[in-house]
Amino acid sequence: MTRLDGKVALITGAGSGIGLATALRFAREGATVVGLDLAECPDWKQVADAARASSYHTADVRDADAQNAVVAAVLEQHGGIDVLVTAAGIAGGGPVHLISAEDWQRVQDVNLTGTFLSAKAVLPSMIARRRGSIVTIASVEGLEGCEGGSTYNASKGGVVLLTKNMAIDYGRIGIRVNCICPGFIDTPLFRKTVGGGLPEPNRERIREQHKLGRFGRAEEVASAVLFLASEDASFVSGVALPVDGGYTAGHSAGVVELMGLGS
Repeated sequence: MTRLDGKVALITGAGSGIGLATALRFAREGATVVGLDLAECPDWKQVADAARASSYHTADVRDADAQNAVVAAVLEQHGGIDVLVTAAGIAGGGPVHLISAEDWQRVQDVNLTGTFLSAKAVLPSMIARRRGSIVTIASVEGLEGCEGGSTYNASKGGVVLLTKNMAIDYGRIGIRVNCICPGFIDTPLFRKTVGGGLPEPNRERIREQHKLGRFGRAEEVASAVLFLASEDASFVSGVALPVDGGYTAGHSAGVVELMGLGS
């Protein structure tokens, strides 16, 4: 038996990156997978081929009515939603004095308000059934500061605390809420920002802050999402779990090389 047999999972941001990797992993674990993203997903066929059943919807997570409509359609077809994963997100940042109010608000609206609206749409049906698992996707930058990332960091820090608050509010009725905080993961968003927007020396400095000495893969994050979504994590709620190759473990200054432990 696979870990999500008979479960229905709704995944936002399912069109690429961590969301798509999670959808594919859930499909292989026996779930009925419902994807939601702003644009069509040319790679969704691999999810559909692996899943017990699947569907894909284009919607903006900032649009409450659109999210409610997707949830209503899923409930009508499948009777319930067992797992919600909120992977939709965008990048943004800079020093505060150079950020426009419009850019600030756009990032908060997608990353934080979008997460809130997704949970708000799904929670009534979970409450009625007195069970469910919600996994939000934040970032290591929601746990600690990162130069030039004020807009993004603020939104992801909000996701971390929203997650903890939902874990407190809904735990007594059987709903678990947890958060994944990925490090720098090789996704299309990463390649567009860090991969394509920073000079090589700066990328190398970021890579080196991951104590495993490399950037992560979306599939590695999906494995952690699967754990938190599944009954394997039946006594886990309110956690902000770094999946970061040791990025948040502490600072390094090259001393391990002096001990003969470097690469």
